[in-house]
Amino acid sequence: YYIVGCALGRLPLSIFALIFLCVTGTHVSSSPGPLEDVVIDRYDIPRVCPREVQTGDFVRYHYNGTFTDGKKFDSSHERGAPFSGQVGLGRLITGLDRGVQGMCVNERRKVTVPPHLAYGSIGAGDVIPADTVLVFDVVLLDIWNTEDKVQTRTLSKPESCKRLVEATDFIRYHYNGTLLNGVPFDSSHSRNGTYDTYVGMGYLIKGMDEGLIGMCVGETRTIIIPPFLAYEEKGYGTVIPSQATLVFEVFMIDLFNPKDDIAVVVKEVPKTCTRKTVVGDYIRYHYNGTFQDGSGFDTSYQRNSTYNTYIGMGYVIQGMDKALQGLCIGEKRRVILPPHMAYGEKGTGDLIPGSAVLVFDIHVIDFHNPKDLIEIKVTSKPKKCNLTSEVDDLIQYRYNCSLMDGTLLYSSDHYENAPITTLGANKVIEGLDEGLRGMCVGEKRVVIVPPHLGHGENGAKGVPSSAVLHFELELLDLQKGVPDGYMFVWLGDSPDPLFPAMDLNKDLSVPLEEFTAFINLQVAEGTGRLRPGMDADGIIKDMFNNQDRNSDGKIVAEELKLKVEEDSDKARHEEL
Repeated sequence: YYIVGCALGRLPLSIFALIFLCVTGTHVSSSPGPLEDVVIDRYDIPRVCPREVQTGDFVRYHYNGTFTDGKKFDSSHERGAPFSGQVGLGRLITGLDRGVQGMCVNERRKVTVPPHLAYGSIGAGDVIPADTVLVFDVVLLDIWNTEDKVQTRTLSKPESCKRLVEATDFIRYHYNGTLLNGVPFDSSHSRNGTYDTYVGMGYLIKGMDEGLIGMCVGETRTIIIPPFLAYEEKGYGTVIPSQATLVFEVFMIDLFNPKDDIAVVVKEVPKTCTRKTVVGDYIRYHYNGTFQDGSGFDTSYQRNSTYNTYIGMGYVIQGMDKALQGLCIGEKRRVILPPHMAYGEKGTGDLIPGSAVLVFDIHVIDFHNPKDLIEIKVTSKPKKCNLTSEVDDLIQYRYNCSLMDGTLLYSSDHYENAPITTLGANKVIEGLDEGLRGMCVGEKRVVIVPPHLGHGENGAKGVPSSAVLHFELELLDLQKGVPDGYMFVWLGDSPDPLFPAMDLNKDLSVPLEEFTAFINLQVAEGTGRLRPGMDADGIIKDMFNNQDRNSDGKIVAEELKLKVEEDSDKARHEEL
């Protein structure tokens, strides 16, 4: 026989149990006689006990050994090392072999062993006299068997689980680690950082490698690992004893494989999509950024500003550069980026941990290419269209200006009168000016203006930076114009000779009143045109003053002669 846990006998190896069992016991209070069996007092039984000690199991327990008068002869507590051994194979004294049968982990019992089931009539040296009844106060810490396997139990699991952990995957998870009796030995939560590792490649203890297989991101499971699939006889430092069963509660944060490419889930596509993004385009989009467990790390919506960037030119992380290709304006999609196509093993600051899979929900607001011209689509046009708008014309038009997602920025309907402008005079943005050309009165069109022909990178009041603009236009009125710098133009050949035509009363002089009547006659007959949008009398007076070279209040024939430039042989006519 071997005395339990004391220096007088051999101490077999301590081994951990896997799970708790639920048992009920009896309390026997009689004292054993010489030929009686052991007496067991189960004075503290755990509520949950999924496993009881059986013959062949390995156990680890603490004990105090006393005589019936209470005098102590041995204690594993005082040595600071619990006893470990195998039950029912004659490696313990017979009485204790019987006394731990049916125990649960964390159960406490008092086992009274009669002499014939202990050290009998011989005793044990000077420590235990012959024919002595022994009393052991035992608390079971661990139980396991060489036939045990890794046990897993799912505590919670997301409704949707599209991917399971497989060998060679790289995972990030949180865990709490305890011994089988509930004593904690480690926790990733206390370090405020996940445990990151490959699965099935020997970086973990064998039991953990096995227990993690098949988990989903967001799943919580308990993994119970027998000692021979954990740290075996060596244990681990001072925190994990030799032959200890380990219990891990694991929460799976992240999962990917080094061979993963980006994953795209299209959520919404507009009915019409005439163009998709390509490398070199400039895009504006909103996004929500989360990890695989659903926790957010960034959002453009919170900043109330889109993220603007070129596509495929290295301005964003590799996976996003790829994910932004082939998109329509208004499209919504979810993009999952593995870490090697995101921020890699290092992560970025405190925002994104190392080896994190990133999930982006993207909404494309607009995109364009720096080489884009305006796009024009005529939606309505009068059957008769003989006169169209061009540079220098004075026009009146109606408009609605929106972003490409339909957000209205401004409208002529918000004002009492529709705007009037001269085309080509830099009065409106370049793209709108161009889009208003070639229109008939009554014509309606849609004009798409890229930002480099709109408000550019700086935007404008109410207009975001680098925004593509959507104009709905209608031409209300058109007055043909004159070239820049001119107040009046002939619409054909001028009268030749000019002065007799101007001298309506043939008195060889033309005062302002007569000059005014002559110009108005040309405009009425369609042979001449005044600059539209300006005071006609003011223009005519300026023209008169320009021709009245001596400022005597009348124009004579000599003042209409061509003026020869000093530095040129070419003659230049003045205003008329």
